Amino acid sequence: MKESPDAPQNPSRRELFKLTFGGGSGLALGGLLNVPAMRAATQDLKLSQVSEFTTSCNFCSCGCGMVAAVRDGKLLKMEGDYDHIVNRGALCVKGISMHATHASPQRLTKPRYRAPGSDRWEDISWEDAIAKVAQKIRKTRDETWIATEKVDVSDLVVDPAGDARMQSPPKFVRQEGGLSEVPVNRTDAIGFMGGAQNTNEECYLFQKAARLLGLAYVEHQARL
Repeated sequence: MKESPDAPQNPSRRELFKLTFGGGSGLALGGLLNVPAMRAATQDLKLSQVSEFTTSCNFCSCGCGMVAAVRDGKLLKMEGDYDHIVNRGALCVKGISMHATHASPQRLTKPRYRAPGSDRWEDISWEDAIAKVAQKIRKTRDETWIATEKVDVSDLVVDPAGDARMQSPPKFVRQEGGLSEVPVNRTDAIGFMGGAQNTNEECYLFQKAARLLGLAYVEHQARL
């Protein structure tokens, strides 16, 4: 005779052992430990109130993942991210030294400026640093701007009658009479360097900014 699927199932021998052991352990710990006191004591443990954030190594273009442990805004340690598809928790000697680089007493935390002819550096605000960089870029761009350039370029001839793509495809015809002046709108005096830690979204904005400034030299640090 088959049992109904809705009939209660008897626990197996293994499940019975688990229930017995778990219940007995809970009763024993409840009688031996002062839970409120134990929770209060854990507030002073080394890893209490620690938050972990994932990031990427900024030394090269491999894109290795890292996990940063932070407490009260202070970086405690950095280690390889075992869930990252690139490095699976492994780090090279440069990645391992990331925390030491961050915590070094010689690490600069503010922008510094040395005036022309001066023998010392002075701390300035981030607003002043951004303004100085913007002024330098604008001055260099204006002084070295190339609006047009004469090149040996062929004319693109398109038959206006009918569908030019089907009846008469566009074609290039070599010009007669020398070079032609074409707009280029660029500067050759400024280059733009990308970094391995930038995301795709950041790189998209960097490319737009570089092209709007008229920069022709846009490179990545991994190529050097």
